[in-house]
Amino acid sequence: MPYRRTPAVQARLDAQRASVVDAALALLAEQGYAGCTMAAVAARADMATGSVYRHFPSKAELAVELFRTVVGREVEAVSAAAGRPGRDTAAERVVAVVETFAQRALKSPRLAYALLAEPVDPAVDAERLVFRRTFRDVFAAQVQEGVRSGELPPQDPVLTASALVGAGAEALVGPLAEGAVGPETVPALVTFTLRALGVPDAAHA
Repeated sequence: MPYRRTPAVQARLDAQRASVVDAALALLAEQGYAGCTMAAVAARADMATGSVYRHFPSKAELAVELFRTVVGREVEAVSAAAGRPGRDTAAERVVAVVETFAQRALKSPRLAYALLAEPVDPAVDAERLVFRRTFRDVFAAQVQEGVRSGELPPQDPVLTASALVGAGAEALVGPLAEGAVGPETVPALVTFTLRALGVPDAAHA
């Protein structure tokens, strides 16, 4: 008969795994993926290194878990921003996504750089593609609605959304890496976004 964990044992293991992830997320925000060694995570979580390996057999697997956790939080934040009352147009909702992601990135620049561009294991690079597609789909849904309602000019929603994701990431990566994000960065990104959508008089948005 195979061994079955008791609820108490499973709860203890789940709590230990959560502690590992929380410790690793704190290190990620401070030092990036390079600082998330298994030993450093174990020390931050106040447990033996072997206990970390029990939950994540390799640093690559831990890094993937961290990436998915961070992306999940970011998608939740931008989706909530786009859905707030008062944002009646597709352009307003797209701008809300751009502003929310950019502002959150500027508040946690080390974490944002890790999310967008830090050299990582190929497994995390694969997750980056999923991340880009997820954000693309958030944008594309709003662009499609804007085209359907006539608010935005005819365009390929997926192509526009892909371009916005790529341009937004590229616009932030350099300043984040150099620590040279100025107050004009987010407003300029918003203006670019509105122009890309085809919003009239976007220069004065």
